[in-house]
Amino acid sequence: MEKFDLCVIGGGPSGYAAAMRAIDFGKKVLLIEKDKIGGAGLYNGALWSKTMWEYSQKIMQIRQETGENRASFEGMMKMVDEALFDRKSQMTVHMKLLYEETESKLFNYEKGIASFIDKNHIRIQKKKEEKVIYADHIVIATGSRPRKVDNIPVDEQIIVTSDGIGNFKKLPESLVVVGAGVIGCEFATIFSNLGKTKVFLIDKGDRILPFEDEDVALMVMENLEKNGVVIHKNSSLNNIKIIDGRVHYELKYNDGRLESFEVEHALISIGRVPNVEDLNLEAAGVELNERGYVKEIDTQTTTPNIYVAGDLSANIALVNVGEREGRHAVARIYGKHVKPLVYTNISTIMFLNPEVASVGMGEQEAMEKCISVKVAKIDYSCISRAIAMRKTNGFFKILVSNDEDMRLLGMRAVGEHASSAIQAVAYLIHTNQGIEELAVMMHPHPSIIEGIQECVRMLLGKSIYKSSVFKDKLKCYVRDQQTCIPLEKL
Repeated sequence: MEKFDLCVIGGGPSGYAAAMRAIDFGKKVLLIEKDKIGGAGLYNGALWSKTMWEYSQKIMQIRQETGENRASFEGMMKMVDEALFDRKSQMTVHMKLLYEETESKLFNYEKGIASFIDKNHIRIQKKKEEKVIYADHIVIATGSRPRKVDNIPVDEQIIVTSDGIGNFKKLPESLVVVGAGVIGCEFATIFSNLGKTKVFLIDKGDRILPFEDEDVALMVMENLEKNGVVIHKNSSLNNIKIIDGRVHYELKYNDGRLESFEVEHALISIGRVPNVEDLNLEAAGVELNERGYVKEIDTQTTTPNIYVAGDLSANIALVNVGEREGRHAVARIYGKHVKPLVYTNISTIMFLNPEVASVGMGEQEAMEKCISVKVAKIDYSCISRAIAMRKTNGFFKILVSNDEDMRLLGMRAVGEHASSAIQAVAYLIHTNQGIEELAVMMHPHPSIIEGIQECVRMLLGKSIYKSSVFKDKLKCYVRDQQTCIPLEKL
């Protein structure tokens, strides 16, 4: 029986990162993957959908500039396949060379379905055989899959989850998206950008993205509607079925009304569930919580030598978070004095129209936690780079503590280059600093991040444009549960 210092189950972003971190410690590691290296982070996940978004953005720009629509499903999937091939090739070649050309021979790989025999022994079921290995420590990183419910007949052809979009033969003439969270809104953005699909979006509330600040959600919602998306607000799916190869669905609104629709395809985007069924976790003493996720404290499960990373935990299901968890788990096993992971102030990107990026606390969260904050907000129409790009649809918003320190608490960026604009603020939040540094730095010109500098200048009372004059473009105020008071009136 072959023995390893560490066995990693799952070759997605979390597992791959964990395996590579173990090599840094000089440990003999086995990575087991049942399907494809890269997992959902590569196939039917982040890279896949974001490549579709990039394609849709290019198509939308061409449509706006020339009136010509070059969108095709074949063209979009060709771009996706090229992106996946590039990333997959990098990972597989890296693994192969790591195994063949390094003297230490620390890295090992098996393709098969892994399950626990006990807390140290793993059975690997392959196509024509099975084998058993021993590992001192184990990291579980088997990821997640789209959630399905019994009353929705998902066939991954007509009614699909994100896993089934690649089965389309062409761009749908009509599509209903069930679920108005990030993923649902991203796909509504992609297909509406392409200009050949009538998109419907089912939203239980009166606005999409209920976890986000209202001004962020409203801007995204307005742009979706300008792009032709019909948002069924305050509604729930009462019934959905396939009749003669098309989707028939019935909505029930909060006021009791029923309304029926017919479309070519439906996309179900109601969350994801962890992949735990094949693992036989009971044999290793690994417990699940009431929602079906692995119980863990700082990546360590209820069995001390077994750790978890990525979507199996009930933390934030993002590639960057999963990779960090995988690396952290290995550092906990083999490192010294490792600080616990902190899940606050994580930078996120939503690939919508316009692009949305965030870090730290938003106004909505501040109100829920009864935290009084100072807020500054600047419209993209006041930023030279946005004017030059002719992309003035968006804003920056910065929150600081309502005290003399004005410690950075959070930021929301909505618009062109939003994802690349938040990192400096993310760092200052991470290091618990105030805003003086951003105010006095010489930012490059013309650049989008000059808008961030003008935000913090407003908070310090020394902005170039005054919010008391440009009330429709600049806002600076104190926000608590009861009030929203302009700073110049305090």
